[in-house]
Amino acid sequence: MPGEGAPNASLMFIGEGPGFNEDRQGRPFVGAAGQYLDELLHSIGLKREDVFITNMVKCRPPNNRDPFPGEISACSGYLDAQIEAINPAVIVPLGRHALARWFPRDSISKVRARPRTFDGVTVFPLYHPAAALHNSALRATIEADFAKLGALLRDRESQGAPAANENPDEGSGSQQLSMF
Repeated sequence: MPGEGAPNASLMFIGEGPGFNEDRQGRPFVGAAGQYLDELLHSIGLKREDVFITNMVKCRPPNNRDPFPGEISACSGYLDAQIEAINPAVIVPLGRHALARWFPRDSISKVRARPRTFDGVTVFPLYHPAAALHNSALRATIEADFAKLGALLRDRESQGAPAANENPDEGSGSQQLSMF
């Protein structure tokens, strides 16, 4: 499953892997979790077209199980190429599997909504939107964490950093890109 979004996005979301709806449509985050992600983006003044969205693994694991380490490893080259091509200023790993790529010893519940720098890129881990679908008590936390992401993006912009849909290394525009 390819990622999709703005080819010049300074903000990249990375989920775990495609679910049933994503597998059928060939697009990331189009099921219930994706609809919630769209709402969360809207809450901070963004649209799906402003960001780039992809997953750690590019194929749906059987029975929607967690991806195995070997599956994540097998897809890591594709993800590396996407990150290199988009060159985002901020990467948002959604959930523990995506978080583990950057910070394998950390727990998402302990490091969520706290920006950290990794190889010059701000990494801002958040709970996966599906967490709110499985545990409604997390909904307020996820929404508050997204508000923190919005504040981070506004701070970056006020300091002269690019907006969420504008990477200084690329031309401006909102052309959609589907890659790999």
